[in-house]
Amino acid sequence: MNGSHRPGRPGRDGLPSEAPGLRRVFADLHVHVGRTDGGEPVKISAAASLTFRGIALEAEERKGIGIVGVVDCHSPAVQEDIERRLDSGEMEELAGGGIRFRNTVLLLGCEMEVLEPGGGPFHLLGYLPSLEAIRGWTEWLRPRVANVRLSTPRVRARARELQRELAARGGILVPAHVFTPHRGLLGCSADRLEERLDPDGVAAVELGLSADADMAGRLSQLDRYPYLTNSDAHSPGTIGRECNELVVAEPTFAETLKALRGEDGRRIAANYGLHPALGKYHTTFCPDCRQQLPDAARADSVCPLCGGTRLVRGVAERAEMLADRDRPLHPPHRPPYRRQVPLMFMPGVGPKTLQKLLARATEMDILHRLPPERLREIAGETLADLILRAREDRLDISPGGGGTYGRPVARGVTGMGT
Repeated sequence: MNGSHRPGRPGRDGLPSEAPGLRRVFADLHVHVGRTDGGEPVKISAAASLTFRGIALEAEERKGIGIVGVVDCHSPAVQEDIERRLDSGEMEELAGGGIRFRNTVLLLGCEMEVLEPGGGPFHLLGYLPSLEAIRGWTEWLRPRVANVRLSTPRVRARARELQRELAARGGILVPAHVFTPHRGLLGCSADRLEERLDPDGVAAVELGLSADADMAGRLSQLDRYPYLTNSDAHSPGTIGRECNELVVAEPTFAETLKALRGEDGRRIAANYGLHPALGKYHTTFCPDCRQQLPDAARADSVCPLCGGTRLVRGVAERAEMLADRDRPLHPPHRPPYRRQVPLMFMPGVGPKTLQKLLARATEMDILHRLPPERLREIAGETLADLILRAREDRLDISPGGGGTYGRPVARGVTGMGT
């Protein structure tokens, strides 16, 4: 990353103005494909409505996300869907990389699992600049995975080899949800990135839903990297629950790469992440007595309540274990981290209310951009007050752990949306 990111003076919308030719775009770079257009499973645990086109529609019409990283594009079945959309003229492949659908651009990515001696399996995200490049990546993967048509294949290769092969095709690599106890590189595989990866070949670090910039900022090993806050969406409603605000000339692969590197005025303007306590792996959890253990001792591997030894180490505790300084340090290139409470997490917001809201404005505008008067007009006084409190990080959170999400608590309202 290069230099300090200094925003310009505020524009009429209250956001800092950018240099001529640059604009702000919301980006969610970790979204899964559930099924193909023909119904073939890709990510078995994801919603059937999450087709390549379904992702584009949700991002464009309801979420207000301008750049989406679709991380199952290595699947030949997904590539066939993309080709049909290109042939029909509904979508267009851009010279700068990415597939454009109306005002939204989908980047071609792949999530992979690697297992190396001395640690648990961990996930890596790769992004490639073109359909031709992702096809080439598929052919490299094919003899090294059990089923190249499915999501997140276990790759029979070392992570450093995977890095080199991606780079040779013009791709970039990002460790996924890096602190999580299941499939996070620092969560379950190693204490340092360099134990698994060439540190010079890491484009960014994805924090994951249960971590934030302050937690990561206590690890000096991460100082050099930009942070990404992505949704890891398995359903349409969860797209954008975490996202990034990028300053780019246009939404393309090449411009996204410049934003990650802080080149030519491009940058990450902000990370929008869940309050980490909302994440389902934030606190340590004992599966034997099914209790969260937020104050579990750092070196203790035994549940103080029942004596169980199968503790699921929470992200907060894991980050504490790896920290090498008492307070977070944010280098000049680090953008602000803004805690976000998605509409689906808001007390009292069920499917009908959500549908009504998103018929009037996109979720990103509702959560971050609409002025209070307009917000009250759309959402009503009570919900608008909750959203404004969330913007100011003034909602109380009942923390998540052990695979269960946390929930916001405000004004005596404790129920989650249904």
